[in-house]
Amino acid sequence: MALLAGCMSGPDYAGPPQLATAAGNAFVRAGPEIDPFAPIAGDWWTLLGDPVLNELEARALVGNPGVAAARARIEQARASLRQERANRLPAVAAQATAVQANIPGLDIGSGPPPGSPGAPADTEEQDSLSVYNVGLNANWEIDFAGGQARRVEAINAQAAASVANAEDAKVQLAAEIARAYVSLREAQGRLELVQRERDLQQQILELTYQRYTQGALALFPVGNANAELELLKSQIAEAQADIDVFKDTLAVLTGEAPGALDGLLAAQAEIPLPPERVAVGDPAALIARRPDVRAAERMLAAANARIGVAEAARFPKISFMGILGLGGSEPDDILDPGNLSAIALPRLQWNLLDSGRTAASIDQAESARDEAEARYLEVVLGALRDAEQSLARFGQQRANVAALAQISRQADTAAELNEQRRAAGVISQGELDTSIRKREQARANLDRAIAAMTNGWIAIQKSLGLGWVELSRDNRTSVEPAPVDRKSVMKPEQS
Repeated sequence: MALLAGCMSGPDYAGPPQLATAAGNAFVRAGPEIDPFAPIAGDWWTLLGDPVLNELEARALVGNPGVAAARARIEQARASLRQERANRLPAVAAQATAVQANIPGLDIGSGPPPGSPGAPADTEEQDSLSVYNVGLNANWEIDFAGGQARRVEAINAQAAASVANAEDAKVQLAAEIARAYVSLREAQGRLELVQRERDLQQQILELTYQRYTQGALALFPVGNANAELELLKSQIAEAQADIDVFKDTLAVLTGEAPGALDGLLAAQAEIPLPPERVAVGDPAALIARRPDVRAAERMLAAANARIGVAEAARFPKISFMGILGLGGSEPDDILDPGNLSAIALPRLQWNLLDSGRTAASIDQAESARDEAEARYLEVVLGALRDAEQSLARFGQQRANVAALAQISRQADTAAELNEQRRAAGVISQGELDTSIRKREQARANLDRAIAAMTNGWIAIQKSLGLGWVELSRDNRTSVEPAPVDRKSVMKPEQS
């Protein structure tokens, strides 16, 4: 028994399986704009340099219901851990007992049996039993083979997984807030550009109609100009709907009712730009940092500990129950210190024949461990895939922004030249309006590309598992970025 008390059933946890990456300690899809330095694990959104976004992220981390639910799950897991640890200790309870029994044939006296010579004629007194007792009782089961210790180990790992899941909820929330905010700014800029296009197209329609009334044009160009105007009106309605949707999305993500943030988000602002260099670290740091990977690893540790819980059923169980109190056959006996009663009841239980139930439980626990191991590898591979894909897309999006920025600059130059030609009387007002419309369209295309690039940078931060570490106020101040030069980000040579 002493040897069993010092043993631990089941295999000791040896850590998660190792997975080798294709490029060793570097990401395969990292472009020239990627740095191998460790990224900021906390408030990465401050690198975008947008105070409104910073406020939205702060509100969301405090008021989002999903984050609050994750915190509540952590408290549940910690309470379960405390409960399981308490189960390993003796339990003491106060009790008061009164027993009245009348059982025919009961003989608790020391005299001769009923009906024998010298036995009392009245046997009703011998058939009655009265017991009164007030005191304490204690129960304790000795943890042979470490079954209870393994159970505590499993619940402790589950509690750690709950913490990691809560951190993962913060990562997801921070990325959703940033993406919705970038999309809102793109929609607001798109609305302004399309409204200017609509005004220009209205002028083009009026000029085309004048030429038609003068007999210089057929009716067909008038119809085309009017159809173009109606299309722009529909695009205005679409942009306005997108703005409302993103405002409501941000309100709900921060724990507010739809429309509550309209005042904060009403003023138009430029789409935030990511920094020119992106720090990503290495795949090993990614695996160690991402909360979903850590949650899967802790669930693997819990499944491994449950094998020991199942194997502990093969060994004997010894429990003790003790009773200490005052009492006797009369109610007044509970007040007499001389009527002290003490009972010790040790119990030994050993399942010698269970028809394979314990072996089946062990097989089930081992299969659950194998499933958790496969799930861990799946999560790790998914994390590496997310990082590599986001890096590949970000490089393409930067190149796209550089190309569209060049097109936008050419459209600006063309519009300026046509304004000079119009002032000189070389071209008509309609031709100038068409050139200006092309400039606005080029700017809208560039804005969409910038929004996609910033969202691609946000996807990198999410894939790296950043945003769950709460930085101190001093650290937050230290990571505030300098203002981003928008022109330098859009240079073709930096694509």
